[in-house]
Amino acid sequence: MTERKPPGVPFESWVDKQIRDASRRGEFDHLAGAGEPLPREIETPYDELWWIRRKMAREGLSVLPPALALRKEAEDALEAALSAPSEYRARQIVEAVNVKIREMMFKPPPGPPLGKKPYDVEEVVGRWRERRASEGGATSG
Repeated sequence: MTERKPPGVPFESWVDKQIRDASRRGEFDHLAGAGEPLPREIETPYDELWWIRRKMAREGLSVLPPALALRKEAEDALEAALSAPSEYRARQIVEAVNVKIREMMFKPPPGPPLGKKPYDVEEVVGRWRERRASEGGATSG
């Protein structure tokens, strides 16, 4: 719709005519959500960022301050290291996350503090060995 409202025509009448014309042309026939109930968000207070929140939820995204995101990543890395298939891989995982932790310790971003220090690689590998021994797995690699 690039047509301008003619002078002297009430705005509401002009808009109504545009809608009727588009409806006659079938421009509303195959719209997403046609015939479906309105989303439940209608009952909640208005949130001007609703569309961002919905898109993030649909795509499985979340936004955390950098320190909290790294804290979560460090916890996940520790669990991944303890479940690693080899000692070599466990060391790689811990050393990689330690680089990120040290970086943030020396150049803290805005937001809450990290609250983590680098992992002791030997301590984590020792725990990895204990876990593997209790599961009956190999302890080198």
